[in-house]
Amino acid sequence: MKLLRSLYLGNRFFLASGVIAACFIATFILGGYIVVPKVLFFIAGALVLTDLLLLYRTQKGMQGHRFTPEKLSNGDDNELRIYLENFYAFVVSVRVIDEIPHQFQRRDVSFYLQVQPGDNKTIRYYLRPVKRGEYSFGAVNVFVSSPLGLLLRRFTFSANKTVPVYPSYIQMRKYELLAISNRLTETGIKKIRRIGHNLEFELIKEYVSGDDFRTINWKATARKERLMVNHFQDERSQQVYSLIDKGRVMRMPFDGMSLLDYAINASLVISNIAIKRSDKAGILTFQDKVGTLVPASRTSNQMGRILEVLYNQKTAYRETDFSIVHNYIRRKITQRSLLLLYTNFESMYSLQRQLPYLQGLARLHLLVVIFFENTEMKNLIEQPAGDLREVYHKAIAEKFTLEKKQIVKELKKHGIQAVLTTPQQLTVATINKYLELKARGLI
Repeated sequence: MKLLRSLYLGNRFFLASGVIAACFIATFILGGYIVVPKVLFFIAGALVLTDLLLLYRTQKGMQGHRFTPEKLSNGDDNELRIYLENFYAFVVSVRVIDEIPHQFQRRDVSFYLQVQPGDNKTIRYYLRPVKRGEYSFGAVNVFVSSPLGLLLRRFTFSANKTVPVYPSYIQMRKYELLAISNRLTETGIKKIRRIGHNLEFELIKEYVSGDDFRTINWKATARKERLMVNHFQDERSQQVYSLIDKGRVMRMPFDGMSLLDYAINASLVISNIAIKRSDKAGILTFQDKVGTLVPASRTSNQMGRILEVLYNQKTAYRETDFSIVHNYIRRKITQRSLLLLYTNFESMYSLQRQLPYLQGLARLHLLVVIFFENTEMKNLIEQPAGDLREVYHKAIAEKFTLEKKQIVKELKKHGIQAVLTTPQQLTVATINKYLELKARGLI
């Protein structure tokens, strides 16, 4: 039974069977030459037995393993590898089918290759999850055929493995490395000119584009024969909280991911950047009630705590209650902090309902409201109208787009910082705003 479960018929087997059947039918109609299909039948039978012997004579003819990360990064391309090693004494043709988790809704993860005797191959492919949670992988099915190609033998490896999908730690590491090497400008992070700076001197460094020319150290410049500038320390140990709205306004999908997951990924990155710049990072989630609070800190295990909290966020996408958040923050966060509020407003009316609570937060803390452009509306506006219906659609889309810009002006009028960005540029826009506020000495 074990042999039968692993044995499959190849395309050449069906092709040979069809030819032999056609020969029998032809000799029945035409008469005579019955010996020809009989000879072909016995030859085919002998070849099938030979192929069976070739495939099953070696007990472990093919070994393999799927290498998956301990956790997958949400919204990023994660590399997976399948390792195969051929223990047969001949070249084998291999078809590999990987049973990936149902969340990907893909049934095309298959590969064709040939493996020389005693050789090994590594297959690399990428998966992009768009939701957090546990993903269950099935088996790696490897169908092996000999040079005869009449039969296939199936091998299975790495069955039933569960891998969690965490917020985008790949993005977090990317921006961390760029920040360490001072290459953030390569990803769109702006070089902010300082309006003022702390008087605490740190070091003298070579001038780079964007540095304040007023900080040039002329004595060091004369010694080094190139422009050198004084570098001053930023204010440190400031509290930076990411406030994540888990209400229904964050359910809207873009490129397969919800706005909530974009906000979670950006919160992870900005928390790491803040800690690297000696500030304290914290998290607060809410919808109709306050969910989770991670007090701001810069201890060694703070990023691990933030990562676990963001991974475990669940929501029913209920109506957001900003009054509860306002009262909670007044009680729990007593030190003046930078509050990065990730939410979404689609109309001026929705803003006016929450504006009194936002103003209350802005009086106690430095509040930055971060909300999203509707990229589908933007695409609709850019497309030429073909008929009267499309003209109306474009007019409505432009109305919504204009209202988003008016929301930004309304927030600024009440002394509230605002960032309007596309979901794809959320992380870069958030980091730019944080660096701008640090450079202006507002936190």
